Amino acid sequence: MSGILGWVPIAGALALVWSLATGASAAGPDLATAFGQRQAVRHASLSPDGKMVALIQPLADGQSYGLLVAPVDGESTAKPILKASGRPEQLQRCGWVSNTRLVCNVTFVIEQAPQRIGYTRIVAINADGSNLQVLSAKTKETAYTSGQYGGAIVDWLAEDQAGEVMMTREFAQEYSTGTLIANQREGVAVERVNTVSMKRTQVESPKKDAVLFISDQHGTVRIYAQALTTGDGYLRGKRNYYYRKGASGEWPLLSTYDVANDTGFEPVSVDRDLNVAYGFEKIDGRRAIVRISLDGSMKREVILARGDVDVDGLIRIGRQHRVVGVSYATDKRHDVYFDPALKALTESLSKALPGQPPVGVLDASLDEKRLLILASSDVMPGTIFLYDKTTRQLRPLVEMRPELRAVKLAQVRSVAYKAADGTMIPAYLTSPAEGAAKNLPAIVLPHGGPGARDEWGFDWLAQYFAARGYAVLQPNFRGSSGYGDGWFQENGFKSWRTAVGDVNDAARWLQTQGIAAQGKLAIVGWSYGGYAALQSQVLDPDLFKAVVAIAPVTDLDRLREESRNFTNFGLIDDYIGHGAHVREGSPAQNADKIRAPVLMFHGEADDNVDVAESRLMLARLKAAGRGADLVTFAGLDHQIDDSKARVEMLNRIDSFLQTSLGR
Repeated sequence: MSGILGWVPIAGALALVWSLATGASAAGPDLATAFGQRQAVRHASLSPDGKMVALIQPLADGQSYGLLVAPVDGESTAKPILKASGRPEQLQRCGWVSNTRLVCNVTFVIEQAPQRIGYTRIVAINADGSNLQVLSAKTKETAYTSGQYGGAIVDWLAEDQAGEVMMTREFAQEYSTGTLIANQREGVAVERVNTVSMKRTQVESPKKDAVLFISDQHGTVRIYAQALTTGDGYLRGKRNYYYRKGASGEWPLLSTYDVANDTGFEPVSVDRDLNVAYGFEKIDGRRAIVRISLDGSMKREVILARGDVDVDGLIRIGRQHRVVGVSYATDKRHDVYFDPALKALTESLSKALPGQPPVGVLDASLDEKRLLILASSDVMPGTIFLYDKTTRQLRPLVEMRPELRAVKLAQVRSVAYKAADGTMIPAYLTSPAEGAAKNLPAIVLPHGGPGARDEWGFDWLAQYFAARGYAVLQPNFRGSSGYGDGWFQENGFKSWRTAVGDVNDAARWLQTQGIAAQGKLAIVGWSYGGYAALQSQVLDPDLFKAVVAIAPVTDLDRLREESRNFTNFGLIDDYIGHGAHVREGSPAQNADKIRAPVLMFHGEADDNVDVAESRLMLARLKAAGRGADLVTFAGLDHQIDDSKARVEMLNRIDSFLQTSLGR
């Protein structure tokens, strides 16, 4: 399948924002154009010597992204060396394997009726744009499988600096006519690959049903995960994790992790010096950070657990992904550092910046004397800085959203409101930056997922609506993740009445607080949020005067069937469940109950929620005599990751809301 990679190194200067000193034009009065632009950096990485930075940035043409590199010292223009068109290939992440060579992850989706099939590949390229190589091993035509999976980086071998990586390789059984020498190896192996010569050396032999390998980031694989499957090849939703006490030897069982129910120990990182595995485990129904000794004693230590929220993040920095802390979110995100010096550094850097925004470490040089720092807040979309520990200088490199430099952004306030049963629901309120937050047109903006949650910070959709004069409330309704099993309940589909009821109660709170003007309430949602926006009408058709649903789930049985031919079908089937809630909880099955006008958007290449769901919803609404419209985007996926399309979408939503709310 390597021929699908229709992207090549590119040359010439591009008009991309690189430094704050470039003087990019400030946003004018066209707010949709300013807010609709894609974020300026998808991924950033620092070379081992700390002298070069690589950025994946959106290009001007549609969905495309480019890989740009530049020296960080002095005033230099970033040089574009690689382009991915976005149709179908996507450039996701790039890291430095040496001071002169990078390795990148590429994903792409191919139409193979009746499904869209996802593929991955890993490539390497020199920092000057030369010697592009596909590192993923080719799948032979005689293999029984199609070679979707192009491998994953297990270890960057940062200390060696020889331009080598450790990566996985999938082996498939092969058929052969009239011979007995066809390959019978099956499973996922780990190879050491020289990214220049392409020499491959096997480090770990193929292991059947292996889905993950974890190294100590010093060249030794210590843990691997095996996915448990049914007799007909479907995933059972459980993984066995095996570990090794040293560089060789037996693989005893470390843990069994239930993916579907998020129970058991899930290792994510190995610390060679402490000889432990860090990972997640539920304690009293909430995720905690735990570490287990890999010396055979299985000594278990709880690093941090909380009684209110999940501890859901492990902070790692440097070329060896050194574990330096943990992270969790209450009303705001909190980082807890093990390293006192790093804790003091991040705090001092935050205090040194206007508004004292939270800061995080994106990457580091091999000696960790130079750091890439991201600073962002609710009113600061984000700026990437270079910090030099030797000179103690902090220098801006690139703004995430330079188009918003001249726009006054709205502060985001953490609030809580009472649901119908008395439960207090956490939420975030974004009010227009100017004027009193009373008697305004208002929008309830439920998040996607449903196994997700909103957090305090910059949100381009909420900020756009606030800039257009709306108060925006983002509820973390029951069914959201991050607050433990009791809050998640059975998930936002099985427990849709509770989840959507909480969403509707958010609108009632806006009214009782005097924030929302009479008859000026709308609901806007993306993915599950779009589902909740439509389903809100089933519970209370008079509450909202306008409904906007972006890439929404509209029929639970149809959503189930979309995964029918994939190995995760059993997991999706269990997640959605069976019973009366499937029909009662499907907007398309209850279109006659919807009274407010509906506007929908959907990418035609969406492989998360098929565009057919929005088309079905439109047909059902039209048949019921309801006002509805659907805008589709050819070639775009679930994220509608195209600036032109996003600008069009914002303009259409603005017009629709003004008409529907009588503004």
